[in-house]
Amino acid sequence: MLTANGPAALTQMLSHGGHLSADWRGPFLRVDRARFIPDRIWVRGDDGYTPLDRAADPDRWEHLAYADEALVTQVEDPPDAEVARTPSSSASMPRIVARMLAALRAEDGHRVLEIGAGTGYNAALLAARLGDEQVTSVEVDAELAERARASLETAGYAPAVVTGDGAEGWVARAPYDRLIATCSVHDVPRAWIEQTKPGGIIVLPWGTTLRNGVLLQLTVEHCPDGPVASGRVVDDAAFMWMRAQAPPRDVMAIARAGGETHDSHTGLDPHVLGNDDAWFAVGVLVPGCQWATGQGPDGAWTLWLADAGTGSWASVDYEPDAVEYDVQQHGPRRLWAEVEAAHAWWADAGRPARTQFGLTVTPAGQQVWLNGRGNALPV
Repeated sequence: MLTANGPAALTQMLSHGGHLSADWRGPFLRVDRARFIPDRIWVRGDDGYTPLDRAADPDRWEHLAYADEALVTQVEDPPDAEVARTPSSSASMPRIVARMLAALRAEDGHRVLEIGAGTGYNAALLAARLGDEQVTSVEVDAELAERARASLETAGYAPAVVTGDGAEGWVARAPYDRLIATCSVHDVPRAWIEQTKPGGIIVLPWGTTLRNGVLLQLTVEHCPDGPVASGRVVDDAAFMWMRAQAPPRDVMAIARAGGETHDSHTGLDPHVLGNDDAWFAVGVLVPGCQWATGQGPDGAWTLWLADAGTGSWASVDYEPDAVEYDVQQHGPRRLWAEVEAAHAWWADAGRPARTQFGLTVTPAGQQVWLNGRGNALPV
């Protein structure tokens, strides 16, 4: 009989939800997620993240350890802060872990490189499925790497966990049949492609500064000028950025700089960026653009856009029942005009789903395409 919590209950929940493939059911049953969750986690509230200590509330801690939720396990704020606002590491939502592992298509005998050990839970699942000697995990944070090693040892697993820059892969044990990243990137590191065998698969969260949140499944192929990786968006997966590629965080600081503005009106409702498919396309076509929102009275709100590289910013003021919205734009880029043009392109293309897009990475650079590698986006 299943208990309320535990690996068996978590595995059953993932299986019933259609997230867990048959070949990963055994590893999820054998690997206890709670062994990889630190005694202090951080729980999101209205004002930020508050600490939850296992000793202070063991029942809630255990519930969350086996829940289908992402758990913040490290913050950049001072350790004695009552409320933290800057998470720097987390235990991924189990359904996302399961779906990413399914997308990896790992088979017996495969050697796998994981980018970002985090808690060590994903490495343990890989080791349970393929064997300790087949799994290498690279973690940039020395403290996290040491904690992951300790958790893996306690749980009875011994994949190689090395401290290093994940962007460089780990050439000492290359080549790999599979590579999986547990952090988001925009520029796919060449080392990942060069250290993966031809025919090998790379699974990675990918994003733009406007939208971080899709999962790519790339296949590596040999080409005369160097290996190429190409593949489609296969799922959603919002992860923390690889630290070296994290965009600036404070959009409002750019906007607060003020300056002379170009004022106009728009008939495009700023809610359009709430459509995940439009948001993805616009993010590709308006590179370097970030966003934030500010709430006003009676349902009014403002969409803020900013480009840290040029100091450009834009604001769109939404008013309920309005048919036109006030726009202000500042700087060398007219960011809202770019968003309007990108949205028009997406609409003219038939409003494609984000899973119709893909990415090809060559030695010369990378290119996003729609419905096939021959249809590159106009960027």
